[in-house]
Amino acid sequence: MDVPLHRSLGLTDDEAADIVRILGREPNHLELAMYAVMWSEHCSYKSSRVHLKRLPTEAPWVLVGPGENAGVVDVGDDIAAAIRIESHNHPSAIEPYQGAATGVGGILRDIFTMGARPIALMDPLRFGPLDDARSRWILEGVVSGISGYGNSVGVPTVGGEVVCDETYAENPLVNVLCLGLLPTDRLVLGQASGVGNLAVLLGSATGRDGIGGVSVLASAGFGDEETEQAKRPSVQVGDPFEEKRLIEACLTLLNAKLVVGIQDLGGAGLTCATSETASRGGVGMDVDVSAVPLRERGMEPFETMTSESQERMLAIVTPDDLDAVLSICERWEVRATVIGRVTEGGRLRILDGFAGEVLADVPASSLHDAAPLYDRPLRRPDPVPAIPDHVDPVDPGGDLLAMLMDTTWVSSQYDHQLFLNTVEGPGGDAVVLRLKHPETGVETGRGLALTTDGNHRWCAVDPRGGTAMVVSEALLNLACVGARPVALVNCLNFGNPEHPEVMWQLSEAIDGMSAACLAFDTPVVGGNVSLYNESRGRDIDPTPVVGLLGVIDRLDKPPPGVVWSEGDEVVLIGPRTAALGASRWAALHHGDGRPVGSLPDLDLLLHGVVARTTRALVVDDLLGGIHDVADGGLAVTLGEMVARSGCGARLSGMTGFGELFAEGGSRVVAAVASANLEEVERRCVAAGVPLTVLGRAGGSRLVVDDLLDLEVSAVAAAWHGTLPEALAAGATH
Repeated sequence: MDVPLHRSLGLTDDEAADIVRILGREPNHLELAMYAVMWSEHCSYKSSRVHLKRLPTEAPWVLVGPGENAGVVDVGDDIAAAIRIESHNHPSAIEPYQGAATGVGGILRDIFTMGARPIALMDPLRFGPLDDARSRWILEGVVSGISGYGNSVGVPTVGGEVVCDETYAENPLVNVLCLGLLPTDRLVLGQASGVGNLAVLLGSATGRDGIGGVSVLASAGFGDEETEQAKRPSVQVGDPFEEKRLIEACLTLLNAKLVVGIQDLGGAGLTCATSETASRGGVGMDVDVSAVPLRERGMEPFETMTSESQERMLAIVTPDDLDAVLSICERWEVRATVIGRVTEGGRLRILDGFAGEVLADVPASSLHDAAPLYDRPLRRPDPVPAIPDHVDPVDPGGDLLAMLMDTTWVSSQYDHQLFLNTVEGPGGDAVVLRLKHPETGVETGRGLALTTDGNHRWCAVDPRGGTAMVVSEALLNLACVGARPVALVNCLNFGNPEHPEVMWQLSEAIDGMSAACLAFDTPVVGGNVSLYNESRGRDIDPTPVVGLLGVIDRLDKPPPGVVWSEGDEVVLIGPRTAALGASRWAALHHGDGRPVGSLPDLDLLLHGVVARTTRALVVDDLLGGIHDVADGGLAVTLGEMVARSGCGARLSGMTGFGELFAEGGSRVVAAVASANLEEVERRCVAAGVPLTVLGRAGGSRLVVDDLLDLEVSAVAAAWHGTLPEALAAGATH
């Protein structure tokens, strides 16, 4: 039985009927293909828009919020910061190297489309277990793709995360964040204006790579190997050297004020760029599909219009400025071709030559903002199992060693010192960058801080509370480097939205994020929703990932870092807890690796006070080292400080092993010189923040009561060796 064309393109019967209603006639193949990519989940957010509107998005310093290519905030000194996070999960599962590489390329274009020079990348990554050969193959391919593209294009990858868990065994998460800077007066939006102005296609020729990527890859899960092989042609192929030339050409054009509007060609390719720029500007556009430079013969118009070939931009320029635009592009060896004209009336017409046959004629806004809006059914999943009332540790020391994993191998593949901006790079609580003027390079004496955070176990147990905890962790990470938050972006990685349990998880996560952002006065300036993260009918655990940008008002020294020194007093700032619900320890011992138990309580008001107090202690140089308590609990925090310092500690006062592995928030471990301890205690008391003196750093062992007694060398070996040894062992088989 033949499948109707609209279904083969990913459109439902009802959506096809809506298209007929909009056009007043049956659409042709090209028009159907254009609607299919623009009405895909990836482009239209048709399952999530009804929920996303509940997020707080405004603040006096927000210049551009959600809906544009990137969020933009004013960070002072006539400088604005553009920030965006995106996912390339499905392409990376099929072709790890190219999927990750083109994810980097796409996020870079989102940033310089706004007129910003990209200055930093971050990569929150999720893979299957390290003992799984395919997961290792994906991990190595993804890391190679990010490093190959980012290093070549000349933008440093300064941090991120690596998490390995069974829930991602066949559906990795490859999220990429980019930060850029621009003079506030250079901000450009992705909209067309001025009837008679020209649409100029910049960059690479168009090929068949990536055709239908947003509808084929981002709107379905994974099945058997044969299905995955069929999807392989939908993965784009990147060229970082072309991207570098494109960045420089576009920023030169923007500096010269030669561009009316500009838009990158990512998901849905030319269809997206032309319809969105026209719709945002309230105008129409005629596009000559025969003028588009092609790299393959015999391409059909629907292929040209939906190809997601990389390293392409669409610029709107006046006829008077065309020669100057072409001259600058020639200087940077960037191809520039007039392919369209801005028209009245709001119609997007695809033509075979400007005077030739009309191949498609649709309202531009119907592609951009008339996609169906689904308020899908919500159903709370069955609760996760409880933790037994009485749990006994077998080997807390062994448990700690098993939880430690240094991701230095990953970060060593990236150049994180490009531009010489990086003050605190991979491995700290947050990245710290010098804030320089994007054009003159003059230092402001201030800094920017970045962190990315996520925790699938917390969110599987309670997506609302878990997401609030993720945002809270990000806030505390910024506080540990002396930064105050100014903007949040999110990458919402969830399973199949046609499953009511998944939509309930998404809705709850958004409400948890909203509550935390309101409590911390932090606007959400952009994000990405990645759905259909499932394989063989199994949804991934809900994994909202947040990227948080902060400002350091005075950067005259590096942050304390995740270290302590011989003789330092070791203190816990924040409330004590022994609740093991949703912890990694509980999953390992009572959930067969799956999340179990109830989420610890989170007091958002107290958390904000802890963060502000911590930030002030860092800014006033009262701490010799600091690290937040999160995944793995206090034990992992202590273990990482030991491994990075090469110095042990003798600590006491635990009420039981639960205090070691509980993951309740609002806590940091700080190293304090004896001379500063009284002042630190005084400030915490004045703020109403609990403080506990745990003991003193020093020696060659980590000792905690009678619960832990480990050689520093054993802790360091476990921390450094886990990832390289797993990859090396896999390479021998």
